[in-house]
Amino acid sequence: MSEENNLSAEDQARVDQVLNSGYNRVERKPFRGFILLAGIWAIIAALGWVSYYIGKQAGYL
Repeated sequence: MSEENNLSAEDQARVDQVLNSGYNRVERKPFRGFILLAGIWAIIAALGWVSYYIGKQAGYL
């Protein structure tokens, strides 16, 4: 990226005002990786059980 400023001082001041106004900020909950891991594990286990059941019904297992 270019290091030189492409905006005039007035335009940069307006951009800074909008960015610092808080309008675009969202309060977020902290990331909980173990809950995501548990959810993914549950989905994979359920799909594995379904495939096992289908294989058993079709006579492959």
